[in-house]
Amino acid sequence: MDETGVAARVANIAIPVLKDVGYRLVRVKISSNNGMTLQIMCERPDGTMNVQDCEKASMALSPMLDLEDPLSAPYHLEMSSPGIDRPLVRISDFQRAIGHEARIELSVMMDSRKRFRGWIEGVDGEGRDAMLRLRRTDSKGDEEADVVLTMRDIAEARLILTEALIRESLRAAKAAVLEDGDEGEGEQDAQPETEAAPEGPKRGPGRFASRNQNKPKPVWAPAAKKKSPKPGAPGRG
Repeated sequence: MDETGVAARVANIAIPVLKDVGYRLVRVKISSNNGMTLQIMCERPDGTMNVQDCEKASMALSPMLDLEDPLSAPYHLEMSSPGIDRPLVRISDFQRAIGHEARIELSVMMDSRKRFRGWIEGVDGEGRDAMLRLRRTDSKGDEEADVVLTMRDIAEARLILTEALIRESLRAAKAAVLEDGDEGEGEQDAQPETEAAPEGPKRGPGRFASRNQNKPKPVWAPAAKKKSPKPGAPGRG
């Protein structure tokens, strides 16, 4: 399910920038919340994402959005994680979701319905011509339980929160914390104990400082939170 219009332009900017700092774009969404909000959903390759990751991704992406200026009006930049009951947007999302339950909504009618719920059993093929195999949990009477949906016909898909999904998410998060801890210890060991780390060069406000005075600062909020994040200091979103 590819982004279109302005969201597609933002996605083309975001994908290489996020990849360079170790993240993967999940979805770009533009809404009228709080004037205009640009939500960029991303994650690590292992599917995890925390507040620090959101901040790091935003710091990398904001200058490129300033430079390319894909939106014609002021906006709030919201970096977020996909959450446990995440949207399924790309082929890789569906492949990693095999064995989990999902809600699927089609853009066209199939067997007199557009909405399906069931266990993802597999993905055959590539791109928008790929086929999704689903074992329905909402079938009734003599309805067929096993269906095959064409990816190009899927308008929206999202995982359903189950105990198995929560356990898998917790395992991934724990592994990510352990990995971060190992990397932190390595960096600490590499720093001599008798010398302080050299202070990096200080930077000025930058060429966009005057343009950004009256624009909101990017906010970082996990997707699972329902409340809107508190506005930060003025800045380019």
